[in-house]
Amino acid sequence: MKPPFRITSKIVNLCSSISRIIGQCEGFKVFPPTPRLRRHNRIKTIHASLAIEGNILSESQVTDILDNKRVIGPAKDILEVKNAVEVYGKIKQYNVNSLKSLLLAHKTLMKDIAIDAGKLRSGNVGVMKGSKIIHMAPKYTQVPKLISDLFGFLKNEKEIHTFIKSSVVHYKLEFIHPFSDGNGRMGRLWQSAILINTYPVFEFIPLESLIKDKQKEYYEALSTSDQKGESTVFIEFMLMIIKDAIEEFVKEIRTAPQTCKTRLASAVQHFAKVFFSRKEYMQFHKDISSATASRDLLFGIKNKILKKSGCASLTRYKFI
Repeated sequence: MKPPFRITSKIVNLCSSISRIIGQCEGFKVFPPTPRLRRHNRIKTIHASLAIEGNILSESQVTDILDNKRVIGPAKDILEVKNAVEVYGKIKQYNVNSLKSLLLAHKTLMKDIAIDAGKLRSGNVGVMKGSKIIHMAPKYTQVPKLISDLFGFLKNEKEIHTFIKSSVVHYKLEFIHPFSDGNGRMGRLWQSAILINTYPVFEFIPLESLIKDKQKEYYEALSTSDQKGESTVFIEFMLMIIKDAIEEFVKEIRTAPQTCKTRLASAVQHFAKVFFSRKEYMQFHKDISSATASRDLLFGIKNKILKKSGCASLTRYKFI
């Protein structure tokens, strides 16, 4: 059964804008980004997603845990970070269309925190705000059918854009509340995993960080969608988050300093396994001088990134 939502003009326009920006990312000469940027994103992602749930550790403490340094803080908070580091480290390995993978990810995320980590809940739950119930999740007896339907939608619905589908799944995981604990973290994790599966650039974009910055609006979008009985409002909210996040990423990439190594890295895919000349390298990197091109190519040869054939004007280069 397809989850209820509407494709509004706002959703169409946001999907179009996000697709256009992703196209720009793929065209940047500095792409792919560095492992340092991947690490930076992972730290921000883990810190933000856990902070939303009340974890008090700072971003620098998350960094220290990632570096296996000793951190002083609540034992549960430290364990949450360690588990999140492990699960986000495996994010590209999960089969996003598989319930088994979701359960495996939850088992890792909630290891030694929830006694039923990796299992669907066996009791009824509600989301509390103070002493007030703000969301009563479906009965636990309904969860297996609801979660099976959701993964059927995720796997079989080919016509709906990934941006929309990932947002629907995020919302439904929050609504169904399939686990006794960790549902918010799992909803955000699985949306990121779905996006990365289709668009690898999202590995470098900390969506959770922007959600944390707009936490009030995030919960309002969830609540409004609950009240309306369909997820359109939440989809629109998440598409705005995705758009803002990828625009920030573009600014970061555009201002990143260029080196011989980054210019060569960005040229690998373009030249693939063919020989090319210095002139062709300069046509790819239109804003560099012939002297800079020569330095890049010499750097590539010295560091065994490139091999060369011929001499003088007939010199050709090839990525190893």
